Amino acid sequence: MKPSPSLAPPTAAPAEAPEPARRSKWSTLRPWVVPAIVLVVAVLLIDALQVLLSQVHYLDVIAAAAATPHLDLVFAVLATALSYLILTGYDFSSLAYVGAKVPRPTILLTSFVAYALGNTVGLGVLTGGTVRMRLYAAAGVEASKVAQAIAFNAGAFGLGMTAFGAAGLLWGAPQVADLLKMPAWALQGLSSLVLVGIAGFVLLCARFTTLPIAGRWKVPLPNAGLAIRQLVISAADLSAAAAALWFLLPDNVIDLPTFVAFYAVAMALGVISHVPGGLGVFEAVILLACGGRAPTEQIAGALILYRGIYFILPLIVAAIMLATFELRSTAVAKVGRAAMKLTPGLLAGLACIAGIMLLVSGVTPTTSDAVAELLELNVPLFVVEAAHLIGSVMGLVLLFVSRGLLHRLDAAWWAALGAAMVAGVLALPKGIAVSELAVMGLLAVLLITSRKQFYRRSSLFTQTFEKGWLIAVACVLAALMWILFFAYRDVDYADRMWWEFAMDSSASRSMRALMAVAIIALVFGLWQLFRQPAGTSAPPSADDLARADAVVRAQAAADACLALMGDKSLLFSPSGKSFIMYGKQGRSWIALGDPVGVAKEWPELVWRFIEMAHAHGGRAAFYKARPQTLPLYLDAGLRAFKLGEEAYVTLHDFSLQGSRRANVRHGVSRAEREGSSFEIVPPPDVYTVLDEIREISDLWLAQHNAQEKGFSLGAFDDDYVQRQPVAVVRAKGRIVAFATLMSPEVLRVEVSVDLMRQRPDSPAGTMDFLFAKLMLHFQSLGYQRFSLGMAPMSGMVDHQLAPRWHRFGRLMFQYGERFYNFRGLRSFKDKFDPVWEARYLVAQGGINPLFALTDTAALIGGGLKGVIAK
Repeated sequence: MKPSPSLAPPTAAPAEAPEPARRSKWSTLRPWVVPAIVLVVAVLLIDALQVLLSQVHYLDVIAAAAATPHLDLVFAVLATALSYLILTGYDFSSLAYVGAKVPRPTILLTSFVAYALGNTVGLGVLTGGTVRMRLYAAAGVEASKVAQAIAFNAGAFGLGMTAFGAAGLLWGAPQVADLLKMPAWALQGLSSLVLVGIAGFVLLCARFTTLPIAGRWKVPLPNAGLAIRQLVISAADLSAAAAALWFLLPDNVIDLPTFVAFYAVAMALGVISHVPGGLGVFEAVILLACGGRAPTEQIAGALILYRGIYFILPLIVAAIMLATFELRSTAVAKVGRAAMKLTPGLLAGLACIAGIMLLVSGVTPTTSDAVAELLELNVPLFVVEAAHLIGSVMGLVLLFVSRGLLHRLDAAWWAALGAAMVAGVLALPKGIAVSELAVMGLLAVLLITSRKQFYRRSSLFTQTFEKGWLIAVACVLAALMWILFFAYRDVDYADRMWWEFAMDSSASRSMRALMAVAIIALVFGLWQLFRQPAGTSAPPSADDLARADAVVRAQAAADACLALMGDKSLLFSPSGKSFIMYGKQGRSWIALGDPVGVAKEWPELVWRFIEMAHAHGGRAAFYKARPQTLPLYLDAGLRAFKLGEEAYVTLHDFSLQGSRRANVRHGVSRAEREGSSFEIVPPPDVYTVLDEIREISDLWLAQHNAQEKGFSLGAFDDDYVQRQPVAVVRAKGRIVAFATLMSPEVLRVEVSVDLMRQRPDSPAGTMDFLFAKLMLHFQSLGYQRFSLGMAPMSGMVDHQLAPRWHRFGRLMFQYGERFYNFRGLRSFKDKFDPVWEARYLVAQGGINPLFALTDTAALIGGGLKGVIAK
């Protein structure tokens, strides 16, 4: 809130205002284009794998994986553990780069959980970034420094993988040349150039602290020692990861130095593809690289084992670690409690993997004749058939409810637990699948242990699945179809197979299971695509305003009174004791401040608001969020961007005495000598001064060539003004200035002004007099602090490593006076010697914050024209 409604938040220059419109088409197409690209890549991969595995039989692959020596498995697990231990070096380096000090156990925990989740789910920078933001923030690291550390991790990984791949390519150029059909000398020359470039980068780090780009930006560089250390860490990490797969390959297939070159290429292509975990891309490159050196089924078996050891095993270990925190939640420290908040993400990943395991099991045959004979002797046929079909359906259920687990839905927890238990029980009659029983049992135990993390009471049928999610499920079904044909390529298809029911009719069972899953997925997907989105954006009714008024009076935040303007929509909690006030501009759904009301209902309100925005194809943002509420938004996958700082005067020790407030004291004394008086008019009596203060408001707007604002600022509306007390200053018998007051009266924690206007001919120092009298008045009533409103773009970090958002803020604060009185507003509030507290815009990353800020300015100014026209 600001003392003057003519002040709007900073925005881009008028020439840049149309930028959101230019990009809105891509923003609309992106949810379709990116998943479509992934779908095309998936189809191409399936075709490539079909060629590579044309002479390979499914049972041979499974037999090859089962025949892997136990010692090789142990070495692969040890290499995996070493790789994840080395990966912590990225975090140690990034934190040293940004100058943050974090306890070693916290770094180890954060790094392991972040990489376990990121490697499996994919999009490691985003997924791992969320983990780091949550845990490092809990350890006391500023959000801006965590963001810098995340960016450093991403850059260091890319640079390290490039250097590692170039070195491996230089070593094994003759072997790689045969694969790529290129001369070895060309590959050696290319890799040498890359290594020279990286050496040049290290020299830059030794000589310079920043790197200018295009004469406009300066990128901070690490010191040479840190850069070299990071290259060593990258080489060690990728070597250990490559060794984990190399140990699983048949003996004497390929030497390790040559293999690491292939491994680096496979990793790079997997990352570029954006397919989760590089699944399929990585396997195709390794199969091509090792083709002809060993039987293809043995290489494929090694790749299956590698996926389980390097990707799924760490995810399971991370989930178990967090479950131990749940079991001793009363004894863990702050970082441990923050780590427990990550449990839904890990369990969502595990549920998704478990679902895919069940689906793959449903379209593949029993691998042992002895098992088939045992089932035939002891289990009725209809039980085997039912177990097979229901198990596959439970896999699909887990695939869909994993999204609900990610969003902490209570109903998703029950559905996942039920599906895991049903699938676990049916694993034995299905085919004595002990591994499935173990995985489902572990998932059920972890769900039960983490029950309290799934607190959002919601129906599964109210979820709106993004188009990308539905396309991902379609990709899984396409992969299942390919697996089905791969597993039964030796079985001739016939129509009668659909109706064959026999213990040895595995192909028929698999076809029926896939058909049932495909039909259910198709029906659910069509229902999701064509159903009417829930929720609307509508102005509040009189009853809504009355309910909001009751909530506002009984809570602490003064700016919650802005809900009573009636220009914002209200999203109430089911109990009606809490709400979010919000406005909609373009595709932006912008909540003003934090939720209002009962604090325990806030997390659910935040999730509901985000889901409502997504259901309408929009972006959710929270304007002027307070520091203590940031975990609410971080849990929902949003990011915080500093807007500025809000000034507070603590009232319990407020006094006009002393040198700090000498100017204010002199102004008050002068006003009193000249006959100024102060009065607060209660709401029932505001009508007696309404005409006079409306006249002052009109004169003030005309003097400043301004128009009424809205959203985060009050406007002179008769109904709104009469809902609040009004402070007036009289001089020579007439009112010369007034301020409407936002003062929740039950808790008496915070008070502030909203509209604050004066006559053009009012005595000098009138506003200082008004503010001082207000502070003394509310001090006598027992209020704790007086808000002077926000100073936009102030308090930004002044450091060479500061993120771009802070640099932009500092530039606006220093040179943006033609658009907004940044420094003048800060100086006016500083003379009251306030305490400054940060305020944030919370939104998704990328360019979403710029769109949200522009749309917020439009809401306040009544459109982009109002922003530009003051």
